[in-house]
Amino acid sequence: MISEKMQEELNEQVNKEFYSAYMYLAMSAYCNTIGLPGFEHWMRMQYEEEIMHVTKMYDYIMGQGRAVHLKAIEEPPKEYGTPLEIIQKTLEHEQFVTKMIHQLMDLAVQEKDYATQTFLQWYVTEQVEEEANVNDILAPLRMVGGDKSGLMMIDQKLAGRPAPVPLTAK
Repeated sequence: MISEKMQEELNEQVNKEFYSAYMYLAMSAYCNTIGLPGFEHWMRMQYEEEIMHVTKMYDYIMGQGRAVHLKAIEEPPKEYGTPLEIIQKTLEHEQFVTKMIHQLMDLAVQEKDYATQTFLQWYVTEQVEEEANVNDILAPLRMVGGDKSGLMMIDQKLAGRPAPVPLTAK
């Protein structure tokens, strides 16, 4: 069983993961309003992936014999700026999530909670992938600058993002 402190911190992370999902859904809606269906789709798939991350953490807490405490989710912004600004904000957010996961891992190490360390390793690896995926969009966006045809090519590429593969059941 995990400690009370670990339970509290994991519950905080559940809230942050829900916020991430909520923010990506808001970004998806914003991309729709500015006429970028590929960006809209990419953000929608990101939302769905975040929901899977939340569910995995939720199941872990309960599987450790602890209670999940769902808290209010902060309202995300309504507007995100240019496509470049959208992706830069996405990278900043993923870097924030990485920091939070690392703090959880630090606590698990401090508490010698080997089960939670093993569980969190999946998230550590996932965050490396998340940041790399965003950087893979950011680099070409910077290269095209204000070129609208280049932006449309990137938008078309983002429209091809497949749906996330469901995580295995607990």
